[in-house]
Amino acid sequence: MRSKNSAANKEHGYVFEIVKANIIALVIALIAILLSALAVKLFNVSDTAIPIINQVIKSASIFIGCIVALKKPNNGWLRGVICGFTFVMLSFLVFSALQNSFDFGLSLLNDCALGMVSGMLSGIIAVNIRNRG
Repeated sequence: MRSKNSAANKEHGYVFEIVKANIIALVIALIAILLSALAVKLFNVSDTAIPIINQVIKSASIFIGCIVALKKPNNGWLRGVICGFTFVMLSFLVFSALQNSFDFGLSLLNDCALGMVSGMLSGIIAVNIRNRG
Protein backbone atom coordinates (compact mmCIF):
# COMPACT_ATOMS: atom_id res chain seq x y z
CA MET A 1 0.00 0.00 0.00
CA ARG A 2 2.84 2.32 0.80
CA SER A 3 4.36 1.95 -2.68
CA LYS A 4 1.09 3.06 -4.34
CA ASN A 5 0.97 6.23 -2.24
CA SER A 6 4.63 6.86 -2.92
CA ALA A 7 4.14 6.47 -6.67
CA ALA A 8 1.05 8.69 -6.62
CA ASN A 9 2.92 11.40 -4.70
CA LYS A 10 5.82 11.16 -7.09
CA GLU A 11 3.56 11.58 -10.15
CA HIS A 12 1.64 14.37 -8.43
CA GLY A 13 4.96 16.10 -7.81
CA TYR A 14 5.91 15.83 -11.48
CA VAL A 15 2.57 17.22 -12.63
CA PHE A 16 2.80 20.03 -10.09
CA GLU A 17 6.31 20.89 -11.32
CA ILE A 18 5.12 21.07 -14.93
CA VAL A 19 2.13 23.23 -14.03
CA LYS A 20 4.32 25.53 -11.95
CA ALA A 21 6.93 25.81 -14.72
CA ASN A 22 4.24 26.71 -17.25
CA ILE A 23 2.67 29.35 -15.02
CA ILE A 24 6.07 30.94 -14.40
CA ALA A 25 6.96 30.80 -18.10
CA LEU A 26 3.61 32.26 -19.14
CA VAL A 27 3.88 35.19 -16.72
CA ILE A 28 7.44 35.90 -17.84
CA ALA A 29 6.40 35.70 -21.50
CA LEU A 30 3.49 38.10 -20.98
CA ILE A 31 5.71 40.65 -19.25
CA ALA A 32 8.49 40.26 -21.82
CA ILE A 33 6.06 40.61 -24.76
CA LEU A 34 4.67 43.81 -23.27
CA LEU A 35 8.17 45.21 -22.76
CA SER A 36 9.24 44.21 -26.25
CA ALA A 37 6.14 45.85 -27.73
CA LEU A 38 7.10 49.03 -25.92
CA ALA A 39 10.67 48.77 -27.18
CA VAL A 40 9.49 48.15 -30.76
CA LYS A 41 7.26 51.21 -30.53
CA LEU A 42 9.96 53.44 -29.02
CA PHE A 43 12.92 52.36 -31.15
CA ASN A 44 11.21 51.64 -34.49
CA VAL A 45 12.42 48.05 -34.74
CA SER A 46 11.90 46.54 -38.19
CA ASP A 47 9.05 44.10 -38.77
CA THR A 48 11.46 41.31 -39.73
CA ALA A 49 13.00 41.32 -36.24
CA ILE A 50 9.72 40.86 -34.36
CA PRO A 51 9.32 37.09 -34.99
CA ILE A 52 12.91 36.53 -33.87
CA ILE A 53 12.32 38.57 -30.72
CA ASN A 54 9.17 36.54 -30.02
CA GLN A 55 11.01 33.23 -30.40
CA VAL A 56 13.78 34.40 -28.06
CA ILE A 57 11.17 35.45 -25.50
CA LYS A 58 9.41 32.08 -25.73
CA SER A 59 12.64 30.12 -25.37
CA ALA A 60 13.86 32.25 -22.48
CA SER A 61 10.50 31.93 -20.72
CA ILE A 62 10.56 28.15 -21.04
CA PHE A 63 14.16 28.08 -19.80
CA ILE A 64 13.42 30.20 -16.73
CA GLY A 65 10.25 28.26 -15.95
CA CYS A 66 12.10 24.93 -16.11
CA ILE A 67 15.09 26.14 -14.10
CA VAL A 68 12.86 27.49 -11.33
CA ALA A 69 10.28 24.69 -11.16
CA LEU A 70 11.91 21.38 -12.15
CA LYS A 71 13.52 20.09 -8.98
CA LYS A 72 13.07 16.32 -9.04
CA PRO A 73 16.15 14.44 -10.27
CA ASN A 74 14.79 12.06 -12.92
CA ASN A 75 13.69 12.52 -16.53
CA GLY A 76 14.47 16.21 -16.83
CA TRP A 77 14.51 16.01 -20.61
CA LEU A 78 11.01 14.49 -20.74
CA ARG A 79 9.52 16.94 -18.26
CA GLY A 80 11.20 19.74 -20.19
CA VAL A 81 9.66 18.56 -23.48
CA ILE A 82 6.25 18.42 -21.83
CA CYS A 83 6.76 21.89 -20.34
CA GLY A 84 7.83 23.30 -23.70
CA PHE A 85 4.90 21.80 -25.56
CA THR A 86 2.29 22.80 -23.00
CA PHE A 87 3.75 26.31 -22.80
CA VAL A 88 3.46 26.74 -26.56
CA MET A 89 -0.15 25.55 -26.49
CA LEU A 90 -1.04 27.76 -23.52
CA SER A 91 0.68 30.81 -24.97
CA PHE A 92 -1.03 30.19 -28.31
CA LEU A 93 -4.41 30.14 -26.57
CA VAL A 94 -3.69 33.22 -24.45
CA PHE A 95 -2.23 35.37 -27.22
CA SER A 96 -4.84 34.24 -29.75
CA ALA A 97 -7.59 35.11 -27.30
CA LEU A 98 -6.03 38.54 -26.79
CA GLN A 99 -5.96 39.08 -30.56
CA ASN A 100 -9.42 37.51 -31.16
CA SER A 101 -7.82 35.39 -33.89
CA PHE A 102 -7.03 31.68 -33.73
CA ASP A 103 -4.80 30.98 -36.73
CA PHE A 104 -3.52 27.43 -36.99
CA GLY A 105 -0.66 26.97 -39.39
CA LEU A 106 2.94 26.12 -39.98
CA SER A 107 4.13 28.77 -37.54
CA LEU A 108 2.33 26.94 -34.70
CA LEU A 109 4.12 23.73 -35.70
CA ASN A 110 7.44 25.63 -35.70
CA ASP A 111 6.64 27.03 -32.26
CA CYS A 112 5.86 23.53 -30.96
CA ALA A 113 9.16 22.16 -32.26
CA LEU A 114 11.18 25.06 -30.88
CA GLY A 115 9.30 24.92 -27.57
CA MET A 116 9.92 21.20 -27.15
CA VAL A 117 13.62 21.52 -27.98
CA SER A 118 13.98 24.52 -25.65
CA GLY A 119 12.13 22.62 -22.94
CA MET A 120 14.25 19.51 -23.41
CA LEU A 121 17.50 21.45 -23.09
CA SER A 122 16.13 23.45 -20.15
CA GLY A 123 14.98 20.30 -18.37
CA ILE A 124 18.37 18.67 -18.81
CA ILE A 125 20.13 21.76 -17.46
CA ALA A 126 17.67 22.13 -14.56
CA VAL A 127 18.09 18.53 -13.43
CA ASN A 128 21.89 18.67 -13.69
CA ILE A 129 22.08 21.95 -11.76
CA ARG A 130 20.02 20.38 -8.97
CA ASN A 131 22.24 17.26 -8.89
CA ARG A 132 25.46 19.27 -8.50
CA GLY A 133 24.08 21.63 -5.84
